[in-house]
Amino acid sequence: MQTNIDQTHWYDRIWASMIFFTRLPFWRLHEPPKECYKAVVEHWPMTGWLTGSIMAVTLWLGSLYLPYAVAVLLAIVVRLLITGALHEDGLADFLDGFGGGGNNRERILNIMKDSHIGTYGVIGLILYELLLAVSLFSMTPILAAMAILAADPFAKMVTAQLIMMMPYARTEEEAKNKTVYRKMSWKASVSLAIQGLLPMMAFIWLTGAKWTTIVFIPFLVMYFLYLLIWRKIHGYTGDCCGAVCLLVELATLLTICTQNLTINIVWP
Repeated sequence: MQTNIDQTHWYDRIWASMIFFTRLPFWRLHEPPKECYKAVVEHWPMTGWLTGSIMAVTLWLGSLYLPYAVAVLLAIVVRLLITGALHEDGLADFLDGFGGGGNNRERILNIMKDSHIGTYGVIGLILYELLLAVSLFSMTPILAAMAILAADPFAKMVTAQLIMMMPYARTEEEAKNKTVYRKMSWKASVSLAIQGLLPMMAFIWLTGAKWTTIVFIPFLVMYFLYLLIWRKIHGYTGDCCGAVCLLVELATLLTICTQNLTINIVWP
C-alpha cells in the first residue's frame, strides 16, 4: 500500500535526504517510506550542512598539521567519499550530454544516461576540481572553511529552484533512481530558503562581504544554466541538478575569492 508523503513523520523526509545524497549508513538506523524520496530536494541544503561541515573541519584541522595544499585536496577527497561523487557524476554526464548531443534532445538524454564517461566529462571534471582547489587555496584556512559551510547549502538551495521552474525531462520509469521529485509547497519552499540562507547570512555577517555580489552571481549562473537546459531538453534531470549544484557552488566560492575577505576569530 502506497504511503502519502504528507502522512509520514517530518523526520522521514530529512532522513531520506541524508540517505539519498550521502553514502553514510543512515539507512542502518532507519529506513523511511519509499515515497519520502520524492521530497528529498526539500531538505537538500540540510545535507549540505553535513557534507559542508565535514569538509570544512577536514580542511581546517588538516591545515594545522599538513601543508595547506594537501589539506585542501584532502577535504575535497573526503567530500567525494561522503557523497559517493554523486554530483560529480552528474556533472560529467551533463557535460558529455550537452557537449556531444548537439541540439538533439533524445541524443542528449541518451548520452547522459550512458554510464560511460566521455571526453567532455573527463576534461570538465578535471577543470572543475582544479578551480575548486585553487579557489579554496587562495583563501586562508578559516575563511575557506567558513566559505564551504556557506556555499554548500546555498548552492543546493539555488539549484533546487530547477524543479519548480521546469518539468522532469524523462518519465519516472526512465529515471536512473526511479524517482521524480515532487513540486514544493510554499511551506517547503520557505524551509528550503531558511536551510540555504542561514549559513550564507552568518558568513556575510562574519566577513562583511558584499551580499549583493555573493548572492546575485550564483543565481545568475543558475539562470543561464536553466536557459541552456530548457532550450536543449525542455526539462531537468538528476544529472542536471548535480551539475548545476557544483557549478553554482564553484561560482559562489570564486566570487568570495574576489573580495579579499578575512575572518578574525579569537579562540577562548
